Formats: sequence, structure tokens, C-alpha cells
Amino acid sequence: MIYFDNSATTKPFNEVLDSFIKVSSSYFGNPSSLHQIGGQAEKLLSQAHSQIAKILGVKMSEIVFTSGGTEGNNLAIKGIAMEHKGRGKHIITTEIEHDSVRNSVKQLEELGFEVTYIPVDGDGRVNPSDIERAIRFDTILVSVIHINNEVGTVQPIHEIGTLLKDFPKIYFHVDHVQGVGKLPLNFYDCGIDLCTISGHKFHGLKGTGALFVKEGVRISSLLSGGGQEGNRRNGTENVAGMVAMAKALRMTEDLRKQKVDQLKQILGTIKSGLREVPEVTIHTPEYNEAPHILNFSLKGIKAEVFVHVLEQDGIYVSTTSACSSKRNAPSKTLIAMGVPADQAESAIRISLSYENTLQEAERLVEAIKYSVKRLREVMK
Repeated sequence: MIYFDNSATTKPFNEVLDSFIKVSSSYFGNPSSLHQIGGQAEKLLSQAHSQIAKILGVKMSEIVFTSGGTEGNNLAIKGIAMEHKGRGKHIITTEIEHDSVRNSVKQLEELGFEVTYIPVDGDGRVNPSDIERAIRFDTILVSVIHINNEVGTVQPIHEIGTLLKDFPKIYFHVDHVQGVGKLPLNFYDCGIDLCTISGHKFHGLKGTGALFVKEGVRISSLLSGGGQEGNRRNGTENVAGMVAMAKALRMTEDLRKQKVDQLKQILGTIKSGLREVPEVTIHTPEYNEAPHILNFSLKGIKAEVFVHVLEQDGIYVSTTSACSSKRNAPSKTLIAMGVPADQAESAIRISLSYENTLQEAERLVEAIKYSVKRLREVMK
């Protein structure tokens, strides 16, 4: 099997699974309990907070554990909106956000909030000046994805955060789900107030994630309960999952430092091979792109057909994001970039992890060339 759908989810590291099983079986107590077993669980949870905070370069108290990227984005956006609605009800985001952001702000629109959707250029990139022009007296939040999950465009987060420093009453949220472990962010230098990560995107387990909430930033909790996570995310904590996520993040960061150049080389090999295929359009930009995502279209070939053709050869890729792939609709990101609908409907996403090899990339290119030729002969 050759797996190139890592932006949808990654395979958990064996060490991460071992860690989860060990904590689940030996330290299963509720960390809110007063007895020794609860105390052991609380200590492990605190260590996980500390480890993740250290890797991300933030304070331990600024890490709120969640169930993943969707909850983190919902908590950040709705938490700010509900806490600060008395000051303003205007939110700024972009046309290429993940559905967990897009649908969060749409729900807020139904509650009387106003949302400005900033367009992107042909590379899928936002112009910070457009965000600045959209700011109003009642703007309370700007939410921008770091790396687009479909085409791999890197947004100018530092520039946006820098301009927002002139508007101290506006909070800045960044969806860092695709960036963590691939392209680091300095949350403080970028002026970020809230930032989302998800464990299963870096070889942790599904159902684990974290939200950075800068010290002094107040958010309303989405869940009422016993005051866990500083009363910002109530509910009994998933201690084993969070310990496993801390291990996964540490291992991924170590791999990034060792292998990010190799990852770029693998992606470059695939990109060069695709340029040799007739009637292929590459949508991922040439500059300021992620090191692990490549999006392209095959003229006249439906994306879902091609995904299954490669699958028969033991190669796994995807169409749009996993959250929207079954809707059979063209990518909103590609449409926002000005890509024609027929190309958007034939778009394929390849996404790598540090476990992928150059040999796998070469095998993928061979399979694409052969499959395209065969399909086009059948379609004549």
C-alpha cells in the first residue's frame, strides 16, 4: 500500500498507540478525582499540557485540549463571538476556509452576526490589504487558515497579524491544522490570539486536539460542565489521548527537523512527473506552498474515477478535503481561485507524511501516467 492522503488523516505512530494503551490501562483515573489514581491521571495530563506548550513555544496555561480541529475552530470562533458580542458582531474570514470555520460563521450569521468573506487570488492567497479594508468599528474577530488543506497555499499570517496589532480589540484566530509539524508558526510574533491543531494530522489519534488561547483572551465555553481546562472546555479529559498526542507532536517535530527537505524533494519529484502528463493542470502555487500538499486536475477525467483507479493499484489519494469529498461537488477553494468548474471537478489531492519515500513518489508518477493513458484510450 502507498498512502498519499495524509492531509485527511495520518497513520498513528506505533509508539503513540503504545502510549495510549499504557495510560488507558494503568492510569485510567478521572483527573478531577481526589484519590491517588485520579492524581496520577492529573499529573500525566499536566505533563501533556506542558510538553505541547513547549513544542509550540507558548505557556502551559494557554493550551486547551479539545477533540480535534473541528471543535477547536468552533470553540475559537463561537467562543470569541459569544463572549464579545456586546462590543461587536462583525467577523472577517476568507473564501477558502475549512468547513468547520465556514459553517461556524454561517451559524453565527443566523444569530445576527455579519461576516465578510475575503477573496483570494489565483494562487489561493489572501491579500492582507483586503483584510485591512474590511475592518469596521464593530469587528471582533479575523479567522484565517495557515495552510489551505486542499491546495497547500500558505497564507501571509505574519503580515496579517502585524497589521492587526494596530487594532488591539480584534482577535486573530488561525487554523493551523495542516501547518503543525510541517511549517512552524511563532504564535506571539504573528500576533495570534487563538490557534487550532488536531492530533490525527500528525500521527496522533482521532478525537484529540488543542486550541491555543493567548493569556488574557476570554472565550465562552461551548460546553457547560465541571470547569475542566480552565472552564474553557468542560468535560472529563481524554488523558490517554492527550498524552499520546504530546508524544506524536514531539516525534513529528523531530522528523520535521530531519526530513522536511526530503519531503520537499518527494513533492518536487511528483510535480515534475505530472508536468510530463498531457492536459494536466497543477493548482498548487509555485511559491509559498506547503511542503506536503499537491493539487492537480486531469482534463476530462472525473476525480472520483481516478481515485478508484489508483486504489486498484494500491495507491491512495483523495479529491477535495475528506470532510467534503463525498458530496460530489467541486472544490470551493478551487472555484474561489477562479478555476473552471470542470477542472475543479477533476481535481486530485496528494498529501505526504515523513514516512513517504522517493520510491513511492516514482511509483505514483508511473501509475498516474499509465492510468491516464488507459482511461483516455477507453474514453475515445
